[in-house]
Amino acid sequence: MTAAGFNPSRALDLSGIVAAAKSPPPPPGASYVIDVTEETFEAVLAQSSRYPVVLELNSPRANAQALSEAMTELANEAGGAFLLGRVDVDASPQIAAAFGIQAVPAVIGVVGGQLAPLWQGTKSKEEARAYLGQLLQAASANGVVGRADPVSIDADAGPDPRFAEADAALAEGDFTRAVAEFDKILAASPSDPEAKAGRAQAALLARVSLADPGAVLAKAEAAPTDLDAQLAAADAELIGGAVEQAFDRLITLIRNTSGAERESVRVRLLELFETVGAADPAVLKARRDLMSALF
Repeated sequence: MTAAGFNPSRALDLSGIVAAAKSPPPPPGASYVIDVTEETFEAVLAQSSRYPVVLELNSPRANAQALSEAMTELANEAGGAFLLGRVDVDASPQIAAAFGIQAVPAVIGVVGGQLAPLWQGTKSKEEARAYLGQLLQAASANGVVGRADPVSIDADAGPDPRFAEADAALAEGDFTRAVAEFDKILAASPSDPEAKAGRAQAALLARVSLADPGAVLAKAEAAPTDLDAQLAAADAELIGGAVEQAFDRLITLIRNTSGAERESVRVRLLELFETVGAADPAVLKARRDLMSALF
């Protein structure tokens, strides 16, 4: 793949490529721009096996802020069709040297680990859009059609339309449908933390909505080796606010089971971690206890 293979006059615009992929719209305030350093360079390029990575090599001395702003807008408009990696060549001169870059700004595409030099110098937003559209066409032809997860999301950007159907299902008490809606989001963005937490919460509500907590806990006490009864009891404890007890119950199960049973308990425990939140002290402690139980 070489620069000669890119003819921007034939390029599709990014919005057309995004629509053609039939992916949900990116969340408001989503950013698909990451700063690349010599330490993170290889890890960022490795992501090109799943979706195109576009490297913008620039310098504060280059007086090319307009290009950087245009590239940011194009990356975010594309909604993860590619990841934009920004390299400050003054801070990371070895990256520029590795590419043989003599002058900046310079923009390079990476698809499946293969380099596709795009241009050097400044371009207007529409010119850049054309080159990037051609890069995405080439990526699609090579089967590199994944989508990047947002690097960050602006919390003040407004409600995320991707969650509208899931939120409506939760409001109606249709927790099973809410789980299905969250699954749709996760199919497109498997690492989305908000979707993972939402799904875990909806699944928990679906399991406990028709249960009598007292009866569930009594059954678990009477049948300490009944796996399903213990899982249900942990749900009841969590929903009742006894978070530490719920985690301890499942960690005890992990210590006393093996094989498929142990794995099913571990997966349920991780789901409950998602409902509480990764930063909660009870989750942090339980993660340490889980590691001890497993190893």
